[in-house]
Amino acid sequence: MFVVLYVDLVMARKMLNDDEMNKPSEEEAHYDFDLFVIGAGSGGVRASRFSAQYGAKVGICELPFHPISSEVSGGVGGTCVIRGCVPKKILVYGANFGPELEDARNYGWDVNERPNFNWKTLLHKKTEEIVRLNGIYKRLLANVKLFEGEGRVIGPNEVEVIQLDGTKISYSAKNILIATGSRAQRIAIPGQELAITSDEALSLEDLPRRVVILGGGYIAVEFASIWRGMGAKVDLCFRKELPLRGFDDEMRAVVARNLEGRGINMHPCTTLTELAKTEDGIRARTDHGEDLLADVVLFATGRIPNSKRLNLEAVGVELDKTGAVKVDEFSRTNIPSIWAIGDVTNRMNLTPVALMEGTFFAKTVFAGEPTKPDYTNIPCAVFCIPPLSVVGLSEEEAIEKANGDIAVYTSSFNPMKNTISGRQEKSVMKLIVDKETDKVIGVSMCGPDAPEIMQGIAVALKCGATKAQFDATVGIHPSAAEEFVTMRSVTRVVPGARKPKTNL
Repeated sequence: MFVVLYVDLVMARKMLNDDEMNKPSEEEAHYDFDLFVIGAGSGGVRASRFSAQYGAKVGICELPFHPISSEVSGGVGGTCVIRGCVPKKILVYGANFGPELEDARNYGWDVNERPNFNWKTLLHKKTEEIVRLNGIYKRLLANVKLFEGEGRVIGPNEVEVIQLDGTKISYSAKNILIATGSRAQRIAIPGQELAITSDEALSLEDLPRRVVILGGGYIAVEFASIWRGMGAKVDLCFRKELPLRGFDDEMRAVVARNLEGRGINMHPCTTLTELAKTEDGIRARTDHGEDLLADVVLFATGRIPNSKRLNLEAVGVELDKTGAVKVDEFSRTNIPSIWAIGDVTNRMNLTPVALMEGTFFAKTVFAGEPTKPDYTNIPCAVFCIPPLSVVGLSEEEAIEKANGDIAVYTSSFNPMKNTISGRQEKSVMKLIVDKETDKVIGVSMCGPDAPEIMQGIAVALKCGATKAQFDATVGIHPSAAEEFVTMRSVTRVVPGARKPKTNL
């Protein structure tokens, strides 16, 4: 009898505790939302969904959909889905078909005339796809209250949504998350209004015949490949000796060589000083005094955090000199109730990183599992043609950080497909190994399917794989990927910058 009464008492106490946990405290009851998110891009949607799954009451706001972003337009899905990674990759696929059709001749395909390319068809299909994805992202927010309009912070626990008709409604929230991403920027030169950014480049009404691109980063080399693959004359101007600053120097040289080999006119150590409208198009003048004529001039000169209209500084949130929101290791700002993730924080500006940050934010705030994003060994890809993909350290980074010697393994070869097509374009692979531990600490590849291969390699690096384990792995034959497990000869050994010096 005593045992029964004791069990009943324990069960009753448990039910009472459960009920109390499910009820908001008097202090919290006045909040309209446990979480309000400003920005429904990849990071914002992920954080909202996961927070809702953990039991939070979540609201999110986003500007109305439009393929080209502005201060009053955006769309659920954000930059990546609507005017970034996804539509760009669709255009890369389209651009690949031109060279592929040329290569097909030696494989027995009778391609007597150059097939016609219809830009408007591809553009229409691209728009259909991003509209479809925009709808999918909206459906992912089934358990989140979605507001269409411009959001701004007006207090540590209060947001204001400016609706499409101009009316303003404020909501209180225990936590506010900023996930507004970034926006393309222009350089200030005479005639800058004649240039376009990547937003407009993805929605041009007509395919340009002549293009001048200013910039040497991801966007610049990707659009150079896209337009060249579709038959345009492309001039690529960039400030450094090689494009893709921040990547491994050896791989940067490979990309530059491939771009030139595909017919892109490279202008290293060059910038633009003026744009002017002429009867024959846009005249782009370089700092060397050269005039380049174009139908389109693309500024691929970086992106800036999208924080200008959020009213953050007025409520005390600290920003850096670029406008990026300053956060700690858990994505929290100096205001305890306000958090930020994704490109607006200018940490590592990649869509999968924003997804990671959104996931870990939800775990930290609503699952009781404080989790810091881990930025080591994050793979990435540049979708030029052929693509570059990397994970871990470049050779330059490895030398700078290493306490001992670095072993570098490289392989350069003509892909099997090219031996028949006749295309003169080598694939290049590279492994960086810490000699003391034998750990593989950096991997790079430029060549067909590099991103698909690198995703698997990234798992190995995340697990701490050694060169011996790479060597012990049986390759898939015939494939390019098998080269990563058959590189036996060291190309060079380089001492790390932190290696102790000796007079012996």
